[in-house]
Amino acid sequence: MENLSQSTVFEWLNSESSMSYGTGGKRFSRHVETHFPSASLRYRILFSENSSQAVIEDWLLCNTAELSLAVISRSTGLTCIEVCAAETLNFAAFKTLSDIEVFQLKADAPVLNQPGLLVMDMDSTAIEIECIDELAEMAGVGAAVAAVTEQAMQGELDFEQSLRARVAKLEDADADIIHRLCSKLPLMPGLNEMIAELKQYQWRTVVASGGFTPFVNHLKQLLDLDAAYANELDIVEGKLVGTVSGQVVDAQFKADTVESCAKQWSIAKGQRVAIGDGANDIPMINIADFGIAYHAKPKLASAADINIEKLNLKVLPYLFQLN
Repeated sequence: MENLSQSTVFEWLNSESSMSYGTGGKRFSRHVETHFPSASLRYRILFSENSSQAVIEDWLLCNTAELSLAVISRSTGLTCIEVCAAETLNFAAFKTLSDIEVFQLKADAPVLNQPGLLVMDMDSTAIEIECIDELAEMAGVGAAVAAVTEQAMQGELDFEQSLRARVAKLEDADADIIHRLCSKLPLMPGLNEMIAELKQYQWRTVVASGGFTPFVNHLKQLLDLDAAYANELDIVEGKLVGTVSGQVVDAQFKADTVESCAKQWSIAKGQRVAIGDGANDIPMINIADFGIAYHAKPKLASAADINIEKLNLKVLPYLFQLN
């Protein structure tokens, strides 16, 4: 066995079997995810670059609290260390570092290895773009649609008014722009990995979007999602009419989707999760048992249970616990 005095904390966590480790006058204990110290606060430090280990190790060694550590394993590819302490810890040293993110694990966090429901927004959450803006640029009306968007942001239009006004600018555009955009739809980094891990544990995955059905249906097929909801663009003889038909997928519809899907699939209380980025996602976030803000606008960030600010969607399974 390697001499512990020459081993780093990370080497001990990853290769040593001993339940405690001491270095530089500091001693750490070890736990496993399913048997963490009782009456403790649980923090998870996530990162993707090995270079971050030195920064985290320095923080661990400088911390005066008694700490118990565990490696948290998921299949999405990030590195995660759980830190348990009886007192609140200060993570200010990581605040300006783009590759390290820290989350406090909620005591009632969803259980990963039990069936659950994830309802996702699409634009700027599941994908990197806003579809209406891309369609407008492809149709040559980008500035006109941007002006309507600005009106909505100033509170002059509600969501449905804004949606209909922006879609009206697309009148007579060639419907082929939809297929062209679908073919190059940029998925949010980590989306594939996140969905794959959730499905491994029999989670239901749904997109509810204020965007348009061709794009959510493309995602549904690509990722084998359980359901997808969005607005229906009207097309006649290969041209966009400039209208939408049917039920408008607004903020309330998104919230209703969480409840209806949970009921449809008998999802247990505590296992209903929603994730989004904008104010239109607030009702959905509020009605879910666990609401996640993803690179979000301030209003949504303040409403959510937890915020992913730096890293990508690979983070999500690490916010859940194992039973």
